[in-house]
Formats: sequence, C-alpha cells, structure tokens
Amino acid sequence: MARSQEKSVRKVSGGRYHYSRTKKKYELAGFPALTKLGQEKKMVAARGLGGNKKQVLLVANKINVADKNGKTTVLDILNVVGNPANPQLVIRNIITKGAIVETKLGKVRVTSRPGQEGTLNGVVV
Repeated sequence: MARSQEKSVRKVSGGRYHYSRTKKKYELAGFPALTKLGQEKKMVAARGLGGNKKQVLLVANKINVADKNGKTTVLDILNVVGNPANPQLVIRNIITKGAIVETKLGKVRVTSRPGQEGTLNGVVV
C-alpha cells in the first residue's frame, strides 16, 4: 500500500469523508531516513518533486554545535541520550530533529532535519 500525505478519511466524530478523486502522485510520502549514529558519514541523494535533489543523511558521527556566543565547532557524537518524539529511537541510536546527543561539550539538541537537509546542526543544552 502506498504511503500517502493526503487528508484523513475519518472525521473527528468518527464519520467518513467521501472523496471525488483518487490518490495523486504528489501526495505520496517517502520513507523516513532514520539517521543512525555510526562510524563514518553516509549520504544518499533522493529525487524530489520536479526533479530536485535532496541530500538524505543515513549515518552520521559528527555534529555542528553552536554555543551561546554563536561560535560553531564540529564535535564527535558519543551517544544518543534522549528523544522527546519517541523513546524507542534512543535505543536504536536514531537521530532526528529535537534529539538530545552527548558530545565532549555536554548535551546538545539537534536543530536540523538530517533526513531532509543532509546536515546535523545543534545547540548546547
């Protein structure tokens, strides 16, 4: 079955919406990148709508960290500590936006979307 981004079939009350058309190509959803913590960086180019290219980060081990003064440094990721979106992602060492990772400077919150942008940026917590 196709993964879709279209409106839900069900109303809030539990009733059904009746559509007058079928699924469209531009409503298809892609599979999540699930960026993992690994040894070396691994990226893939994915095709977007209109033939545009999107860099998808699959494996990462470094993060660009901005401190309070605005200085940015590249640090190694030691471990994935927390993820408010889903605690199961911490067990699998998957990095998403909002995940808390451990570095030499301390805990860092990821501010970029690695599956969409292809980079890992963060701020010190």
